[in-house]
Amino acid sequence: MSINRELVNKRSQPVVAAASSEQPYQSGVYQHSLFITRSEKEIIDLIRTHEGLTKGNLVSLTDYSRTKISSCIDSLLQRKLIIENDETEYSGGRRSRSYSINGGYGLVAGVDIGATSIDLAVADFSRKILMRYSEAAFVREGPIKILGRVCSLLEKIIRENGYTPEDVLGIGMGIPGPVDFYSGVVISPPIMPGWDRYPIIQTVSQWFTQANIVVDNDVNLMALGELHAGNCIGVENLIFVKIGTGIGAGIICNGQIYRGASGCAGDIGHISVSKSGPMCHCGNKGCLESLASGPAMAERALIAAEAGKSRFLIDRYAANGNNLTSEDIGYGAREGDQLSIEIIRESGEMIGDVLAGLVNFYNPEMIVIGGGVSNLGNLLLSSIRQAVLGRSLPLATRNLNIVFSATGPDSGVIGAVNLAVDHLFRVVASGEVEFD
Repeated sequence: MSINRELVNKRSQPVVAAASSEQPYQSGVYQHSLFITRSEKEIIDLIRTHEGLTKGNLVSLTDYSRTKISSCIDSLLQRKLIIENDETEYSGGRRSRSYSINGGYGLVAGVDIGATSIDLAVADFSRKILMRYSEAAFVREGPIKILGRVCSLLEKIIRENGYTPEDVLGIGMGIPGPVDFYSGVVISPPIMPGWDRYPIIQTVSQWFTQANIVVDNDVNLMALGELHAGNCIGVENLIFVKIGTGIGAGIICNGQIYRGASGCAGDIGHISVSKSGPMCHCGNKGCLESLASGPAMAERALIAAEAGKSRFLIDRYAANGNNLTSEDIGYGAREGDQLSIEIIRESGEMIGDVLAGLVNFYNPEMIVIGGGVSNLGNLLLSSIRQAVLGRSLPLATRNLNIVFSATGPDSGVIGAVNLAVDHLFRVVASGEVEFD
């Protein structure tokens, strides 16, 4: 794929609008927007979802006349947002041209910052991933170091593949903490010292000056990734559960991310499951995260090994330099270690008990289990499933599927890329921006 450099240079006048310096900075959403009409947006969304639609297809999928469809198509073609396909549809009469998103219009990037990792993806405008990179990193090291590393890595892989930072039109970013989506900042994150209200968007904008930047909770982006590329294509209502260093949920309602009033919907890790349980990072006792996350499982295994309760865990403890992880527990379960099996089962049951309440309340079609701890396998999944089915109303679970993520470690960056593209556009009508 090649980027149309001339188009990139000229695009800003009729199509891209930068945030006014006279306005208070609130969000990266629409900082550099592609202005289109509502009907054009609907057509773009349809072409994104259904590759190779003809004008006739678009007439049947919308309430628009063929004349209006033709006018919108002509406008989008003129602005290079879509392209005509070489192949045409033939139905016995005149051949009909089909249309696709113009991948060469520019680049979009997806960034998934986890508690212990950085995952990056760069895609073309059609959302086809062109470049991928991952490395270990610790979010506790603070925003200056982590964001600096993210931006330098992103710039490096972009330049190594023949592009420039100015080719990047949009960046979607996932952060492992409570995110005020509309301001693009993290609010009082329990495991992220130094990140509270840090200006993430402004920092990244210094590196990628032409990019529209949008920040969201990492689990929301995982849910979005699964919706677009995993087990959930066509599913309207689902819950994506990430089990890793923390525990969180991304909620898809009627095909859209549900964020709640302040952007923190789905923070199930801090639901209390035992008032006498251990202290959580959030300051409360007995949160689900403090009892069933990866570190919580590892802590329980460590205590058991030091007490001599499992020969397998004692040996792993010594081999790892007096340390254990959730991966060790998984190895133990596969080797038949009863204590490892017990830890996984009880953790899965606690997670399932919380999810059962959500199932009764929300009635999703699907629950998707992801995150690093999901690698513990079917024992964890079956324990979650058993608890959900045992504690939920029969009607709520009649059509419920509980599955592992199909996109695995790519779910976050896939979702971030899709979020970046979704928020590149701003609808206008009659020359005025519509704020709805």
